[in-house]
Amino acid sequence: MTERSKMRWHTRNALMAGTLAAFSLGAGSALAQEDPIRVGVLHSLSGTMAISETALKETIEMLVEHQNERGGLLGRELEPVVVDPASDWPRFAEQARQLLADEEVDVVFGTWTSVSRKAVLPVFEELNGLLFYPVQYEGEESSQNVFYLGAAPNQQAIPAVEYLMDEVGIERWALLGTDYVYPRTTNRILEQFLMDHGVAEEDIMINYTPFGHSDWQGIISEVRSFGGEGKPTAIVSTINGDANVPFYSELANQGVSASDIPVVAFSVGEQELAGIDTEPLVGHMSAWNYFMSAPTPENMEFIQAWHEFQGDTSAVTNDPMEAHYIGFNMWVEAVRRAGTTDVDAVQESIIGVTVPNLTGGFATMMPNHHITKPVMIGEVQPDGQFSVVWETAGEVPGDAWSDFLPDSQNIISSWRAPLSCGNYNVVTGECAGQDYGGFE
Repeated sequence: MTERSKMRWHTRNALMAGTLAAFSLGAGSALAQEDPIRVGVLHSLSGTMAISETALKETIEMLVEHQNERGGLLGRELEPVVVDPASDWPRFAEQARQLLADEEVDVVFGTWTSVSRKAVLPVFEELNGLLFYPVQYEGEESSQNVFYLGAAPNQQAIPAVEYLMDEVGIERWALLGTDYVYPRTTNRILEQFLMDHGVAEEDIMINYTPFGHSDWQGIISEVRSFGGEGKPTAIVSTINGDANVPFYSELANQGVSASDIPVVAFSVGEQELAGIDTEPLVGHMSAWNYFMSAPTPENMEFIQAWHEFQGDTSAVTNDPMEAHYIGFNMWVEAVRRAGTTDVDAVQESIIGVTVPNLTGGFATMMPNHHITKPVMIGEVQPDGQFSVVWETAGEVPGDAWSDFLPDSQNIISSWRAPLSCGNYNVVTGECAGQDYGGFE
């Protein structure tokens, strides 16, 4: 138990002792309730990422509300503590510190972009907090204080490219991304994967644009020229945030259909399509681990709960929302097993926790702090939903370190004793400690 955890434990026990003393002294006086369990919510509610993150903040609020309706946790009510880092990466770190040090939350659910996650990583490790991260990411990282609920590259990017290569017959690749760590690292992995599978360097086009980029005319024209040289071509999109709206609009303006140059996106789901005319985009694809169209009882119940919470039967669900659903339920179960919200105890008890996902299977928290997930390719439909055209036979374990990068192909992660290492080199037998990756 950390010093901070000990202080909180002694404080809470002192409060309980005082409450019991007051009860014994005052005949008929009511027993005061324990302090609530505080759940931090660290998602942008303004700025370029609000289009994606606002729904995630509301998802956690819904899950907390439902948990309280079931009697809370450990006999205590849950209380959400919400902040708005406003799509500003340094502000994420400031507000992570605020949540952990000032608000003394027991757990945090949040961040979206990898740069926001990397900005808060040192804070969570310094103050020994718990972060549940709900979005697909580039891998090449493993922290004892983070639970990675979204897809690693082997659970999204690699299967999507394999599908395009094997099932669609794509031979040329335009890798378009927002200019930050997730697209750059993911595309580095994909570029190596493609070349390992015989794709020539001249058949790979890579382009990066800033957050919020809106002028796509020249880039789409370049992609059309690149794809007009006689080989089947696809766009692999790691474009993030509200830049997706003008990107897809420009595809439609220039008449780029899925039959000409299909797009497979890793950051576009039902929430992002809600602001776009999807009729011209029918047939373009996204790779995720959940789609709202999943016809399972669990999903129907979740959608109904979301509609009731929003007061809007047209409100959509998406993959990162399911990730929060899974992560929240895993955390609840881990706290129950540990009998406490203490960080060290929860870190130990959560390994191996298995909960239902929303697509008919189960998610398990592995020793590398990644979860098992199915992989699905969905095609955009006129109503903004996705029709699943391909999926794995079962759940795929998340791999923190890519097999396709020389620097990481010999690295494994396990936070279970005796290894307890985020980047263990199986060749040298050395543990390099926790890894932050890099800012790109």
